[in-house]
Amino acid sequence: MLASYGPIVRRSAVLAGAAGAIMIALSGILGGAKGLLGAVLGVALVALFFAISVLAVARAARVSPQAMMITALGTYVVKILVLLILVARFGETTAFNGRLFGLTAIVCILAWTGAQVLWALRLKVPYVEPDGELRLKVPHAEPDGER
Repeated sequence: MLASYGPIVRRSAVLAGAAGAIMIALSGILGGAKGLLGAVLGVALVALFFAISVLAVARAARVSPQAMMITALGTYVVKILVLLILVARFGETTAFNGRLFGLTAIVCILAWTGAQVLWALRLKVPYVEPDGELRLKVPHAEPDGER
């Protein structure tokens, strides 16, 4: 993984955390205790899912770019399956506000993803790594054409 990916993750986490805090406050005001619980669970789920992805992909990046891609896709599939199971299990619950849970999760996901795109676009990473040994050797020529 890029050594410069750390600041992107930290900045994205801060922005998603701020969005989560705003959604928790709004959900508490709009939905009472059940709305507050739903928002807290939504933030916790998103934080857990993104933390798992970042840690797994960072670990796989030490192996190879191919392992990193396989790990990223694998964690994505596993997270979708876990989310489907959770939605099926808690779809009809009255313990928390499901709509505010979902809305908070969506807002946090969009904040995280948007921040990653924004910070990655601002990052200046060369896409060509110059190698000192493979430089093209051009013979020196004088202005009159002699070497």
